[in-house]
Amino acid sequence: THMRMTGSWHLYRPGEKWRKRRHQARVIIETGEWIAVAFNAPVVETYREFDQNRHPRSGRLGPDLCDPASDLHECAARLFHYDRPESTIAEALLDQRVMSGVGNVYRCEVLWACGIHPWARVADVPQSTCLDLVVTSANMLRANLGSTARVTAPDVAGGLAVYGRNGQRCARCGDVIRLAKMGEMARLVYWCPGCQTGCEPYPVRDDSDPVARATDPHPAGSRWVGDVLRRRDAS
Repeated sequence: THMRMTGSWHLYRPGEKWRKRRHQARVIIETGEWIAVAFNAPVVETYREFDQNRHPRSGRLGPDLCDPASDLHECAARLFHYDRPESTIAEALLDQRVMSGVGNVYRCEVLWACGIHPWARVADVPQSTCLDLVVTSANMLRANLGSTARVTAPDVAGGLAVYGRNGQRCARCGDVIRLAKMGEMARLVYWCPGCQTGCEPYPVRDDSDPVARATDPHPAGSRWVGDVLRRRDAS
């Protein structure tokens, strides 16, 4: 099942009143002692036990970061050798084949904590940075086990550094936190353009633009052009 932003699993005893209406149930699994119900799950897939490994994601789940015994170096290796190197690092962090447990809130917070640009290509992220992202993810997840309130930045009001704080000032650099949609599912990404510059993708050089033609090909020049174009588009 994929919950996205609407689904949830409930666990009941036989005869116990459900907290949602029956027509909202997408999956019902019953045993003699328990009833598990998935409500409003947008994506539900079923597989026979003998062929579950054919599933492109569920059959090859990465290590569970909530488990202290998980091999974080293996997760970092899966991220560094990601099979879609042109993907963004933000998309790769949500791929459960790399590591299990990272959801949308944590990916935004992890990228901020590590200072990595969400649109950085996986191919451009060094191996040491991959390990830093994995270790930071594991630390955040384990620190919040057993708690309903997710806290990743204790010194920030609300406990989160960027998630849900679009339009507010970054606690680290003071720039304004931005919000955008990313990927096929258009998941929300919160990030700070002021301090999340690690592995930032440079804009594609376009010689049809007079500003680009007047700028040297050095990366610093390309970044300056990107800033100019972003300001021009915003105006």
